[in-house]
Amino acid sequence: MKILFISLGCDKNLVDSEQMIALLRKHGYEFTNDDAEADIVVINSCAFINDAKQESIETIIDAGELKQNANVKCIIVAGCLAQRYSEQIKTDLPEVDAIVGTTAFDKIVEVVDEVLEKKGYVVECKEDIDRSLYLQGERSITTTGNFEYLKIAEGCNKRCTYCAIPDIRGKYRSVPMEKLISDAEDLAERGVKELILVAQETTVYGVDIYGKKSLPELLRKLCRIEGFKWIRILYCYPEEIDDELIKVMKEEPKICRYLDLPIQHACDKILKRMGRRTSKSELISIVEKLRAAMPDISLRTTLITGFPGEDENDQKELVQFVKDMRFDRLGCFTYSPEEGTPAAEFPDQVEEELKEARKDEIMQLQQGIAFANAEAMIGKELDVMIEGRIPEEHVYVGRTYRDAPNIDGMIFIDDANVQGELMTGDFVRAVVTGSDEYDLVGEVIAED
Repeated sequence: MKILFISLGCDKNLVDSEQMIALLRKHGYEFTNDDAEADIVVINSCAFINDAKQESIETIIDAGELKQNANVKCIIVAGCLAQRYSEQIKTDLPEVDAIVGTTAFDKIVEVVDEVLEKKGYVVECKEDIDRSLYLQGERSITTTGNFEYLKIAEGCNKRCTYCAIPDIRGKYRSVPMEKLISDAEDLAERGVKELILVAQETTVYGVDIYGKKSLPELLRKLCRIEGFKWIRILYCYPEEIDDELIKVMKEEPKICRYLDLPIQHACDKILKRMGRRTSKSELISIVEKLRAAMPDISLRTTLITGFPGEDENDQKELVQFVKDMRFDRLGCFTYSPEEGTPAAEFPDQVEEELKEARKDEIMQLQQGIAFANAEAMIGKELDVMIEGRIPEEHVYVGRTYRDAPNIDGMIFIDDANVQGELMTGDFVRAVVTGSDEYDLVGEVIAED
């Protein structure tokens, strides 16, 4: 029996998918990317915002067409959409045969077996979404293999007024450090060169089980594992970044001088309505502190436009903040009202057209900043991880420490000075010779 496995949403969801794939593979199931070969379709869904929900629903409908026109015998929906909308899926999407919630993915084998045995509709959604679920060593790598994600915690306690994650994923639960070290050692043995730490929020790792923020201690231990060249940290809430974390980042050469800071806005009025635990002055302070400690740090952030009650003055304040901060990477999204969240019931909801216009203004501004930042890299020497090659253009494609996979830019390396052939995951030292919008151009520094 062959399974077509589709993983939607974030990298944290991808880790869950890799664990489910490993369990199914261990049980004898095979996998295919060919629709025509699939006997079973498993969709690990996302429901973070409206666009993600729509993508998940459309993917289910497409799978339903395979069920009608091909060999597909059953469709199983897992993940966030399954957890949050299990009753609606059962009622409105008749092509689905089973549902697996966010803290029940360890039951995926039993669910597939039951569906194939025609035991009826199966629902595995743990009512206790705060359940701890850590599967030691059970994981099939689905990335290129040169980088991989390590999910260090599940859930969130922040309760921002616009976010449904605590209702979908539960309260914040850190993964025990010994398990993370064991899993990281396993990934290093499999040849992973870049380890990327993810969670809904990485900066408060350990508070729930160790009584203190333990990310710096975890990072120190991960840096001692042979095999990793880079260790990258994503999703750091700015108000939780402390001196100890900065110290570890500065002292440990394996840790990429790169942080993702989801700040969402810069106007104090809007930050307060969002339920964020910081202010504009504090945001400015932490950015300045990071850059003072590590002048070469690359900072990425995300913003939301059109939050309820946002007016033109708030937008102007946000635009000025973006101009002043000059983030290396910035993504902007329009506010999406999520049912069940306080913000969805706020008065003064902003029209969609205005949300989009404000987002476009931010992204147009950031484009100029990003292009200028890329041009300013010309002449700098950097380590580059090779991701692939474009033979017809005589270039290798890679990333620097400034670029997280799949979300940031690339560097294109002329193959003229390359000795031999480079493989995915190899590292070279290169000098930046030019820029092309968000991307860099470079060449390998010839060895003496």
